[in-house]
Amino acid sequence: MKEAKINADSNFLRIIALIVFAIGWIVSLGFTLHAGHNNRSIFLMILFLGWVSSPFMGQLTATMLSARWPVVTHKILYIIMIFLAIGSMSGYSGILSPADLKPAFIFLIIPLISWILIVIIIPLSIYRARKNKSLR
Repeated sequence: MKEAKINADSNFLRIIALIVFAIGWIVSLGFTLHAGHNNRSIFLMILFLGWVSSPFMGQLTATMLSARWPVVTHKILYIIMIFLAIGSMSGYSGILSPADLKPAFIFLIIPLISWILIVIIIPLSIYRARKNKSLR
């Protein structure tokens, strides 16, 4: 019974995370297109769209590869997906930015911070979950 509840909770969190994740990705791309609408360089716009999308693609890849990961790591992955999607939308919207900040800086720094968090938190959670499992 307890295992069924854990699976139900995990599935609910997964569904919420994927919905927020998809909305965050689409909105982030929309903000990127809006910020660069006066830019004449299609190549530069493609680079920015790729860079802004990269943390989302990384998280999607991690989700697809996570089938054999511990349950706690799945939950952490879903929480990161929600946190980074909401953080990205907030950051790209400009509501958290000082008035004199160039928009390009936001579109460069948010994916970098996202990647740093992904690269630190996910492997650390896998390591800790495996360590705790081996201690039992």
